[in-house]
Amino acid sequence: MTIVFTGGETGGHFYPIIAIAEALQDIVREEHLVAPKLYFLAPAPFDQNALFENGIAYVHVGAGKMRRYTSISNVTDLFVTLAGTLTALVTLYRLYPDVVVSKGGYGSVPTTLAARLLGIPVIIHESDAKPGRANLLAAKWAVKIAISFESAAAYFPKGVQSKIARTGIPIRKALARLEAEGAEQYLGLLKELPTILIIGGSQGAQRINEAVLTALPDLVAFANIIHQTGNANLKNVQAVAHVVLGKNPFASRYHPINYLSEISLQRAASVASLVVSRAGANSIAEIGLWKKPAIIIPIPESVSHDQRTNAYAYARTGAAIVIEEGNLTPHLLVSEMHHIIDDPALGKRMGDSAAGFTDPDASRILAKEVLAIALSHES
Repeated sequence: MTIVFTGGETGGHFYPIIAIAEALQDIVREEHLVAPKLYFLAPAPFDQNALFENGIAYVHVGAGKMRRYTSISNVTDLFVTLAGTLTALVTLYRLYPDVVVSKGGYGSVPTTLAARLLGIPVIIHESDAKPGRANLLAAKWAVKIAISFESAAAYFPKGVQSKIARTGIPIRKALARLEAEGAEQYLGLLKELPTILIIGGSQGAQRINEAVLTALPDLVAFANIIHQTGNANLKNVQAVAHVVLGKNPFASRYHPINYLSEISLQRAASVASLVVSRAGANSIAEIGLWKKPAIIIPIPESVSHDQRTNAYAYARTGAAIVIEEGNLTPHLLVSEMHHIIDDPALGKRMGDSAAGFTDPDASRILAKEVLAIALSHES
C-alpha cells in the first residue's frame, strides 16, 4: 500500500499531513496492517525532521504561485506548474499510489492534476472557512472532500456536495495535549504572574511584532510574555526590545523565541492565561483544543483570502476577540489583554466556549478514510 501526500509551503498545509500520518501509523499498529509506504510531493519539504520521524519520503515537485494581482510572475510560474505536473506524472506513474491526500495550496496543484490524469483517487482536506483555489480545482475530481468549517461547504460546486464531510482539523498528537509539569522553569517564567503567549504563525507576523514591541513596557509590567517572532525576525526583535526595555526592572519577563518547538509550545500553552494569534486554521484549532481565551488578529483579506473568515467564525463561539490588523495599535492590544486577564471569570467563559470547536479525533477520522480508499484501490 502506497500513500502520497501533497500540499503548499506553509505550516498550515504541512502539519495536518504529519497529524494524519501519525494517526495512520497508530491504526496500522492497532489493526496489525502492513505499514504503508508514505511520500510527500511538494516544492519544498518544509520540516525534514517531521518527515523523517514519520517515515515519509520527500520528492521535489515544483509548482508556481498564482497571485491575486497582475504580475508577470503569474505567466512564468504557469510554466513552473506545467513542469511540476510532468514531474508529478512521472513520479506517480513510478510509485502508483493507492490514494493521494492533498491539503491544498499552490504546491498541491501539479500532484492532484497528475493524479487525475492517472486515475488515482484523491482526497482533499480544506482547513479554512473559505476554501483556497487549489482545493476548489481538485474538488472536481476528488473522491472525498473533508472540511473543517461548516461554512466552507457552500463554496464548493453543487455537484460535489455529496462527497463533503466535516472532519475538523488534524492536529499533531503532541499539540493535542498540554505539558504543564515544569513549564515555568523550562520557559523561565514567574509563577505568580499571568502569561501571555503571542504566536504569529510559522513565519512570524511583522505587524504583530511591531505592536508588541511598542507595548512592551506596559506588557511586562503585569505579565510574562512569550513571543514567537519568526526565524527571520528574531534578531531585529531582540535588538528593538533591548532599546525599548532599556533598564526596565521587568525586562526579564519578556521571552522572544524565533520558533516554538512542539515541547516548547506544549509547555507555553499549558501555562498561558491568554493567547494572541494570527487566524490560520491550524492555530485556531490548536487554541480551541487548549481551551484558552484568545485575541485573534487576521491577516488582511487583501493579502489572505481566508484568515478574516476563520477569525470571525471562531469568535462567534465566544472564545476569542478579533482585532483587525488595520485597527491594531499598541494601546488597543494592551487594553484588550487587560480586559481578559483582569477578569478571570471572562477568561474562563471564553476558554469554555472553545470546547467542541476542534474535533480531537479529526486525524483518526481522516486516516481511517484514507486507509479505506487505499485498501479498496489496492484490491
